[in-house]
Amino acid sequence: MPGISALAGAANVIMQLALPAVGYGVAESKVDSGNLFKHPLKRGRTTLAYLAVAVNGSPEDRKAYRRAVGHSHARVRSTESSPVKYSAFDPTLQLWVAACLYKGWEDLQVLFGDPAAVTEEAYQQGALMGTTLQMPRDMWPATRDDFQQYWDSTVSALEIDDTIRDLLVSIARFEFLPKPVSLLIGDFGLFLTTGFLPPEFREKMDLTWTPRQQRLFDLHNRIARNLVERLPKPLRAFPFNAYLWDTRRRIKAGKPLT
Repeated sequence: MPGISALAGAANVIMQLALPAVGYGVAESKVDSGNLFKHPLKRGRTTLAYLAVAVNGSPEDRKAYRRAVGHSHARVRSTESSPVKYSAFDPTLQLWVAACLYKGWEDLQVLFGDPAAVTEEAYQQGALMGTTLQMPRDMWPATRDDFQQYWDSTVSALEIDDTIRDLLVSIARFEFLPKPVSLLIGDFGLFLTTGFLPPEFREKMDLTWTPRQQRLFDLHNRIARNLVERLPKPLRAFPFNAYLWDTRRRIKAGKPLT
């Protein structure tokens, strides 16, 4: 997984939270330690570390991270006043999150990695995005074609209300960062995030995207890819290699992972 994939992190989070039960699970969560707007650096670390562990970690790494995430997820449940019912332990919601992560991996291989790496074998390995949580392996669609049917049907049924849309736009504009920083880079963040979003998500988010913006986005990606291809392999894998190292260090030292 090329490290430059982290640029599309906000777009992938938006895709995940576009499912109402996931979006409200995050919006209403009482787990302050994992709140992006209260602890952005910590939340960024845990999210990227999860990806690093799911993709490149050992079975022992994934088992340790599953326990840590499960401890946090245990407190994420809907209440009587919640607009939708949810539980962070719901395997159908975990399937959706895993599907977004895998779909994001495919899209970014086309942009920054090796399109030839998108194979049926790679798709089967994508199940780790969910089984590193509590999703049973047999919930992962059997083939890539089955996955596409699941993806298309789920996306077509998505409805994003104003509460979740406002939350997602604030993420796209990096408003979880200190105000001077978000004011400085917010417009660029929204541009970049909108570019990484699949068109159907832009439409559901009521985000405009013009041919000129697409040309600028394509230029940005060409420049970024050319720069990354010239880096030594360890730098091309950064920050995921660093987060995997840090996770293993934390496990060995008995420190919390989330």
